Amino acid sequence: MNGNYDKIIDKISKGSGLEKEEIERKIEAKQAKLSGLISKEGASQIIAAELGISYENEKLKIDELLAGMRKVNVIGKVINLSPVRTFIRNDKEGKVVNMTIADETSNIKVVLWDTNHIELIEKNEIVNEKVVEISNASMRENEIHLGSFSELKIINEVLENVKTEKVVKEKNIVDFKLSDNSSARAFIVQIQGPRFFNVCPDCKKKVNQEGENFICDKHGKIIQERRALINLVLDDGTESIRSVLFHDTLNNIGLTELENQDLLTQQKENLLGKEMIFSGNVRMNKFFNNQEFIIDEVKDINIDELVERLESK
Repeated sequence: MNGNYDKIIDKISKGSGLEKEEIERKIEAKQAKLSGLISKEGASQIIAAELGISYENEKLKIDELLAGMRKVNVIGKVINLSPVRTFIRNDKEGKVVNMTIADETSNIKVVLWDTNHIELIEKNEIVNEKVVEISNASMRENEIHLGSFSELKIINEVLENVKTEKVVKEKNIVDFKLSDNSSARAFIVQIQGPRFFNVCPDCKKKVNQEGENFICDKHGKIIQERRALINLVLDDGTESIRSVLFHDTLNNIGLTELENQDLLTQQKENLLGKEMIFSGNVRMNKFFNNQEFIIDEVKDINIDELVERLESK
């Protein structure tokens, strides 16, 4: 079981007096009733609610937050603020802003939709390094979302040694969820590509070709950079997932001869069936309407480290 799931089981057990084994049977039964369309964590939250166990009025650490939670209360230090964006919905203009907060356990993206909350940022009342308290928020995937009934305020609490680096959690592929920053030990079972595209050398965004010229929406006419991506299918024995490996990471996996078809074919054949450690972000591919894994780091398996970790469990 993963750490968050264990914590939920502990909380349900303490609050209900039931043995952990009985709680897990209830969770498995709930999953079966819902045809496996809900995760163990999601089913555990339903069981908690049915047993009258609530997270309301309880301040949680960031690494205790789970997708689907309601009335979330958490404290964190602001470590990143994005610009306020405007949008049009149903012919009405709205605003949204993202920020990242951190505590000593992890960090998480927070999405603000209410104009009163956004105003705190527009007036520079909430800035980086401020500690904020969030109440009555909700979890959507792995993000905290604040609506008009949520509360956001600055507090004087001091938070030290917060986790500012990206937190990557080891998971089985079958447990991957949207927006996860995850790591998995998996086999390469398919390789497709490469596909080539052109980007702006300054902002690295994809550019449009107009005749012989390449145009960046931000920087105008530019001299393009040619980039490549490879599609992989990874399988760890629990599930397989379509994955994307971009230009800067291709060397790390051993694909160095992108322009030489014969050498590239040999390199791809050498990779098939190889087991490695892949880290990245889980996103929704809107074209295929399924999850895909955007890989940003690839490592060979260190057998000594693996044995040491297995022995320590």
